[in-house]
Amino acid sequence: VGITDFAPMDFKEGDEWVGFDADMAKAFAKELGVKVEFVEIDWDNKAIELANKSIDVVWNGMTISDEVKAAMDVSNAYCNNAQMVIVKADVADNYKTAEDCKTLKFAVEAGSAGKEQAIANNFNYTEVDVQSKALVEVAAGTSDAAIIDALMAGAMIGEGTSYANLKGTVILNAEEYGVGFR
Repeated sequence: VGITDFAPMDFKEGDEWVGFDADMAKAFAKELGVKVEFVEIDWDNKAIELANKSIDVVWNGMTISDEVKAAMDVSNAYCNNAQMVIVKADVADNYKTAEDCKTLKFAVEAGSAGKEQAIANNFNYTEVDVQSKALVEVAAGTSDAAIIDALMAGAMIGEGTSYANLKGTVILNAEEYGVGFR
């Protein structure tokens, strides 16, 4: 199973992968009578990993898009999500629409739906290898904003989290998640 660190869908507790998708993959493997093996992948190379057979499935909160469907077979959608703009909480009220965000410098995960939204909105962006690093960039001030999955934002930002000073502001689109395979 190709996977990345993407709380709350997939993350490590000690040496074990847990989270919604990781737990679902384990249950699916149990039903098949096989043991699941998780392989941490570079998200931008998910289709290559499948084609090279270094993984059998991508099970990691993968947005179902035309590009994904052209590269692999995809399960029926099992979760709804959206892409969200994340900024420092003290400036969040300044950004209520995608147009308001045009002057920001974004951090986005390579190969992600967030990157697709940065391109679609003509945003200035820098790629990072995982969405959680996009949050680090905003918290450190090296990027003005990030585009990440709303599910991840709900688990990672705001009061009681490591990123209490960050806030979600603009929802850019709705999307569906599925499992990719060849």
